[in-house]
Amino acid sequence: MLILTAAVIGFTGCIEGNDQPGTDNGNGNNSSIVISSNITSNTTWETGKVYVLSGRIAVTSGVTLTIQPGVIVKGEVGTGANASALIIARGARINAAGTATQPIIFTTVADEIRPGQIASPNMDPTLEGLWGGVLILGRARSSFAGDVQEIQIEGIPASDTNGLYGGNNDADNSGVLRYVSIRHGGANIGEGNEINGLTLGGVGSGTVIENVEVVANQDDGIEWFGGTVSVKNALIWNSGDDAIDTDQAWAGTLDNFIVICGVNTDHALEIDGPEGSYNAAHIVKNGSIKGHPSSEFADFRAGARGTFENLYFFNFPAPTANNNAGRGDFSLSGDNTIANFNNGVLKFAKLEATLADGVTLQQAFRNGTDVHASTVAIRANTVGADKSAFAGWTWAAAANALADFK
Repeated sequence: MLILTAAVIGFTGCIEGNDQPGTDNGNGNNSSIVISSNITSNTTWETGKVYVLSGRIAVTSGVTLTIQPGVIVKGEVGTGANASALIIARGARINAAGTATQPIIFTTVADEIRPGQIASPNMDPTLEGLWGGVLILGRARSSFAGDVQEIQIEGIPASDTNGLYGGNNDADNSGVLRYVSIRHGGANIGEGNEINGLTLGGVGSGTVIENVEVVANQDDGIEWFGGTVSVKNALIWNSGDDAIDTDQAWAGTLDNFIVICGVNTDHALEIDGPEGSYNAAHIVKNGSIKGHPSSEFADFRAGARGTFENLYFFNFPAPTANNNAGRGDFSLSGDNTIANFNNGVLKFAKLEATLADGVTLQQAFRNGTDVHASTVAIRANTVGADKSAFAGWTWAAAANALADFK
């Protein structure tokens, strides 16, 4: 860690102001560009270049940031109000359309990766919290306590109004995020308040998000706070808290996803209910989820609702004795959540699992959810993700981390 810290200090110390050269892109051209202030006019980040976020950078309302295929964006090290992050504020748009051969990569300045590379040449895929993350905020409906229209997103200081989200436009369009890998983020801005790899706050259905990888984020991999945006083809590897987290009556669909839990992963899925009177629900389907001895399948809580189907779980530990929650189980927490399940507001279908030796379906799938589950041998699952969607452009595929997935 001392060597890593020294490398970071040495790297960041040579950059002062915008448009200053930083690193060499491997062909003799210095092409790093430091971004040190909010983006207030339409801007394009170009293929073959590295852009360095020197702090919390917001794309402001009415402005579009275009990130061309193959661009690498690196966040400087910082915590608290100095944590680096990219915020797409309400009314702004991001056009980050990478390709399967040229993904867009967000990472830390400590990463020596250069344009054209997929795997980092010097970083371990478990190193987390080295910068902030990517936040997209919109004007779609969300369920807030007190039925207010807008609130501040977690991970951004309340003094920064670019962190507000919420509204009444479910078709709101925040742009495109396609073939993007987000790595080593989750910087802490305060006690128990970290930045997610990808935060989606009140994002509308006009936004396109597909083919997204989040690696080694100190907080959640992807977290939805209300909104209506759907996400297709998502991969979460070594998240520090929860891999997939949903809140505030998110009303979109997550389709085709892989979770690879790491040593710090708490829940593969953490599903929360609405906080106000707005009671929309979401769909999560076609997922393959690899556990870790420290991880739990899923926790549905606080009046969770929605439809969860075609999910395969494996490599989880035996559950703890607690009948409500614990390691290695699929549980419902709280009377409201259990009532939603019994009333068909919270629905499950086609859940499959390869369980630890001696574990029964009833022990792993709590609160009566076992009636929707079945046991299968490893790699004999008939439901789950199509891992071919992640070939070629993800670090997980390059590191052979998908070998256990069918």
